[in-house]
Amino acid sequence: MEDFLGYHSEWNLGSPGGWDYQRITQVIGKEVWKKINEIKEIGVALDFDHPLLYPIDGFVAMLLAAYRQREGSNPGVIAVVAEEETLIDVTENINLAAKLSEIEGITGVLLAPHELEWKNGRVCHKGNPVSLIFLDFNTDILLSLHRKQNLSPLLAAVREGRVINPRGTEPINVKSTFELITGPYRDRFHPETVRRTPWTRKFHPRKTEGPGGEAIGDLIEWTRNHWDGLVLKPERGYSGRGVRVGGVHGNVEEAIGTALSAGDYIVQEKIPLPLWGEDNPFVDRERKEATLVRYQTDFRCLFGPQRVFGFLVRYGGVPTNVGSGGGVQPLAILRQEMTVREAVDRINEAILSIDYADLLEVVQMQEKMALDHKFTYLLGPIKMALRPRVMKPGHIESLRAYCTAVWSDCLTLEKMWLAGEIDRFVNIEEEELAIARTQIWGGSPAVFASDGLFSFGAHPEGP
Repeated sequence: MEDFLGYHSEWNLGSPGGWDYQRITQVIGKEVWKKINEIKEIGVALDFDHPLLYPIDGFVAMLLAAYRQREGSNPGVIAVVAEEETLIDVTENINLAAKLSEIEGITGVLLAPHELEWKNGRVCHKGNPVSLIFLDFNTDILLSLHRKQNLSPLLAAVREGRVINPRGTEPINVKSTFELITGPYRDRFHPETVRRTPWTRKFHPRKTEGPGGEAIGDLIEWTRNHWDGLVLKPERGYSGRGVRVGGVHGNVEEAIGTALSAGDYIVQEKIPLPLWGEDNPFVDRERKEATLVRYQTDFRCLFGPQRVFGFLVRYGGVPTNVGSGGGVQPLAILRQEMTVREAVDRINEAILSIDYADLLEVVQMQEKMALDHKFTYLLGPIKMALRPRVMKPGHIESLRAYCTAVWSDCLTLEKMWLAGEIDRFVNIEEEELAIARTQIWGGSPAVFASDGLFSFGAHPEGP
């Protein structure tokens, strides 16, 4: 195995996405790579077709296995349930329903939660019983919609164990649980998880221990004095909303004020930006030239029971979330004897040596393919890097071991919650917790995501 550097910044155990965007990115990235090599032979052997670069396949296999466990070989419906306003915009949900329908005997449908109905003692859609549901939003959104639309059929599906991800994951799907892993409970967790977890504390006036075990008398004042090395983020949230990063968001008083006013924030040790950055070619249309630009990278691992489904590579600014304007990057496995850094340097140099007009033609081809694939998210077209991110086969084995450890430690966290040991870290309203208790997870089928700020060897060596 080849070790990798870095830490996870957060987990998503409620309804993670990205499992189909990497497939589309790979399809486009492979054609872009082929076109670049027709113009300039780079001499780096890359594999764009490894199964883990297409995570939707493993995800669908898990959904099908969960369906078969309930229904055997009988035909039936698997529903992808998403917020109504996202139904025409979130391409991967559209694609998931279509891919499920390709399976003999399975009908995949994409629908809003209020379209479910109760008929003849079953949760149905247009009169047809629904056997399984992938729910593309978390329980706080479910509860909010239920108050407006009466989603009793969906809540019945939760109670019957028909919803993936199980709602029982929600109490441990809070970023404050990282304090458990980096605090007094660390001995309960796998060493691999502990070493990948940045120091984290619930953010409010308090005493605690710092990253080096030092005593902190006033966490607020300590945060103010150490801001450049810290991050503030909501305990629950997505798309990078509300995140403030020291050294990027310079107004520490605004950051602290936002966190204290909103409440339920964590303060977290910042992973040094160079460790999760890479230099990528960028085609500057105004200057009509290609240059190297340093982007931040994000490596999402998608995994479930006993297996890794695959990965999603994001890049852009801070944060890299697509919902905050970030983009995606193809991923390729290095199939020859050289370091990742050597491969990336060679690729970058070759691309920069290509005539601007030829390179612009490649970018335009990439953009057209993206439109053809309806490669969009809520903000519009998704940006895509020109070159792939590179890793070695041994990195995949290290990532498998890492994901296995995280899955196991999530089970530990759930047991701690059920035993009442971590109630002060689970700041969730009682109605939402009541929903979670009707569908305890217990290691049942689910898709988890861990967002890693990792380096496989191509991070910048200097400032």
